[in-house]
Formats: sequence, structure tokens, C-alpha cells
Amino acid sequence: MSLARNPVMAHRSAGVLAHLSSLAGPCAIGDLGDCAFEFVQWCAAAGLSWWQMLPVGPIGPGDSPYASTSSFAGEPLFLSLERLRDEGLLSTRDVRESARAAARFSRGTMTSRIGSRSSSAKTNYDAARRAKEPAFLRAFESFRADGGFESARYAAFAQREKYWLAGWRTYLNDALGYHAFLQFAFDAQFTTLRDHAIAHNVKLLGDLPIFVSLESADVAEHPELFRLDRLGRPEVLTGVPPDCFSKDGQLWGHPHYRWSAHRADGFRWWTQRIAASLRRFHGVRIDHFVGFHHAYEIPSGAKTARTGAWKPQAGEELLAAARKKLGPLALIAEDLGAVTHEVVALRTRFDLPGMKVLHHAFGCDNSGELLHRHEVQSVVYPGTHDNDTTRGWFQALSPSERTRFVAYCGADSARAPHEAMMRLAFASRAQLAVVALQDVLGLDRSARMNLPGRGQGQWRWRLPSDWRTHCTKCAKSVQRLAAITGRIR
Repeated sequence: MSLARNPVMAHRSAGVLAHLSSLAGPCAIGDLGDCAFEFVQWCAAAGLSWWQMLPVGPIGPGDSPYASTSSFAGEPLFLSLERLRDEGLLSTRDVRESARAAARFSRGTMTSRIGSRSSSAKTNYDAARRAKEPAFLRAFESFRADGGFESARYAAFAQREKYWLAGWRTYLNDALGYHAFLQFAFDAQFTTLRDHAIAHNVKLLGDLPIFVSLESADVAEHPELFRLDRLGRPEVLTGVPPDCFSKDGQLWGHPHYRWSAHRADGFRWWTQRIAASLRRFHGVRIDHFVGFHHAYEIPSGAKTARTGAWKPQAGEELLAAARKKLGPLALIAEDLGAVTHEVVALRTRFDLPGMKVLHHAFGCDNSGELLHRHEVQSVVYPGTHDNDTTRGWFQALSPSERTRFVAYCGADSARAPHEAMMRLAFASRAQLAVVALQDVLGLDRSARMNLPGRGQGQWRWRLPSDWRTHCTKCAKSVQRLAAITGRIR
């Protein structure tokens, strides 16, 4: 792999993993407003070149960003009401009333302070919807009354996104254009955030789920691209077999792809999907990359993922088509799980770095996840959004694993394992090191973002309102670490 051929790998650098929903926005959820702009500035002050988010598409069942109803649309809850006010579409009173409503609807769920090392602050999706949707409707009426649909800006957006926008509107029965307006506003606000990040030498790293939900605009508009029976039901289901996260495996339930149909049109939908993500982000992580080589197929109607089989997939053809159309692919391969030599060869063939997760490194003395075994062409994490926080992880280690960790990291590592893990990640040979914001702050397992296999109550961790004071202190130590490990240009 040539470092120069993948833009994500162009320079030795560091980043932070924090979803938009986890920011301290004014309406029970983080958004594209001031909280995101301030977070970019914090990243810059901390010497971090990358801000990695989870998928930003419309949130699906269980509030999961990985079960979106569209591969192309953005989640309206991430819209900033302050930005809509600045566009003249809302009043200051509208914004204040929405913030008060969100606080009222989510009363009792945001009571923590970072300094306690625990975090019970939660994103409240229901409160955010109830507080924001009336404001969205008022903004839409203002937009329509002001002739927004006839504006040159909207016309340019609609023309650029026509390959999916019509299908999205059909899926939502959007006769009046309300949902088209929300996507126009999302595109404008995200572009403004991207420009702000560039101005502060921070790049945005996105996340692209490999599969899409059955109940989605993608399947509704292109059923021929998915393995469905005559009644529109999946012939087989997606997931992974039993693993360290779940004894029953993970039954995601999405339909598998009908690769013959994708092959027939030159993988056009997939290429458009990757291109759309790369217009929004400077780089994109491909979730469950192993599924490009072999994917676990579970019988339709199964209740768990205990029964299934790994079957070959058309990822090599897909990536070849995308690279031919788009040039060097600024992608990261989430190559965790059932990794084989063929999976490694596939990502190497397309200049895609793989991932190293330090939480997995201390089960044996010769683990490939250990620091000294890392490849330069890789991205290292202490843990991802699917892992416990490092403090929680350390508390759950077996005696032998704890002994290996302390022997590798030093006696002081038991006192502050999150700091030791960050030092390991930054000192790694890996070209990019990314640390979850919870680990930067040293939070315990109450701040965990997701427990795989559990459908409800996930994706809710959120920064409390006092985050600025503590994060400002953290920025100085992170910046020093980034400098001494050569991760600042």
C-alpha cells in the first residue's frame, strides 16, 4: 500500500471519535450549530486533525445510526434551529421555546458533570423530535412563503441530488416538499460545518454502513438490487455469528445484496453511495468491511444469528468500479471480525488501511493488536463505539489480562488506564490514531455508546453542559501528546 494513494493516510495524525448526537446541543441532542463549531475548535486546540462521527443518515429503529432509512439523506434532528434563525426562517422566540420544550420533555435525564468521571447525560431522541419538529414546520412555511423553492440555491441542490432526492420524497409521501426542504437545510448546514473544520485544519471522518434497512428509501426505490422474494421479504438476513459481544450473535436483519443486479449496471448505486459520503466527509470508514469479501447469511425468519453461513461477495468488483469512477478512495476498512488472508488482500489491493483495537490486545502475549505489531498503514483505536469505555474495560479485565496490560504499559497504567491507552495509541506506528471522546475525558462505563446485540437504550451518551471547562484542560495534555508522538504537522 502506498500512503500517498489514500488521502486519509497522507500524514501521521490523530483524531477523536464523537458522534454529532453526543454533543451538548440545546435541544436534547447534539446538532450542526454552535456546539459542533465549538467542538471543531476544541479539536484544533488539542492538535487533532480528524473528527470521526458515526453515520449521519436518518435514524432508524432503536435510534441506531446503523439502521438508517436512507443511504443519502441526513438526519433532520441534527439541524440547528439557531442556523435556521440566522437564515431568517425562525425567530429567536421560536429557538428559545424549542430549547425550553426539550428541557421539559427530557427532565431528569441530564444531571451529570464530567468531573465525576461518570456520565448520565443522555441524548433524548423523543424529546428532541417533540421539541424540534414544530420549529421545522414553521421554518418550512417561512421558506415556502419566501419563494425558497424557486431560489438558485435550492435549484442547484435539487439538481445535484436528484438521483436520490425524488425517491426519498416518494418514500415519505412528500407532496409539499417539506422533507426536501429539510434535506436542503441539512446539506447547507453540514457544508458550513465542513468549511469551518477546513479553516481550522480539522478533517471530518464519516462512517458508511455496509448494509441498508429493509424499511428504507433505498430498498423501496431499488428493490431489484436486494435479495427479496416476490412479497418483498428478505430471502436471507444479515448479521454475524456468536462472538465476544453476544452469545447468540448479532441479527441485524437487513437484506443482502443481489450482486448480479449491481454488476449489470456497473455498481452505479454503490458508487453514488460512496461518492455522496465523500462529498460530505474528507474520509469514510466502511463498516463491516469483511462483508465485501464474505458475508454471514442467516435464514429468513431466524430469531438469532446462531445459524448461518459465510458466503462470497462481490466487493472486489464494487471497489474497482468505485475507484475507476472516483479515483483514489479515501476509505478506512473496518476489518474486525472474521478476517481472513483474502480480506487483508482485498483492502491492500485498494490501498485501504485496516483497524487495530487496543482493547483486544491483551488476551495473549503475541496478539496482533499489540502496539509493536501495528502496520503503518492502519488506524489504531483504544476502543470503538461498540466497545466499553477504557475505564469500564479495565475494570472487567481478567487477572491475566490486567497483568499483561500493566506489564506492557507500566505500573501507573492501573491508576489511569484511559491515559495509558491514549499514549499507546498515539505512540503506535499506525498512521492515524483515533480516541473516543469518552476516553479522552476518562469516563467510566456509564458513558458507553453501544452494546452490540442489544436493540434498545443504546446510542445515548452525551456531553453534559459543563463540558467546556473539563475539555479545555484535556486539550492541553492531548496537544502535548500529539506533538511528542509526531502527530502534529
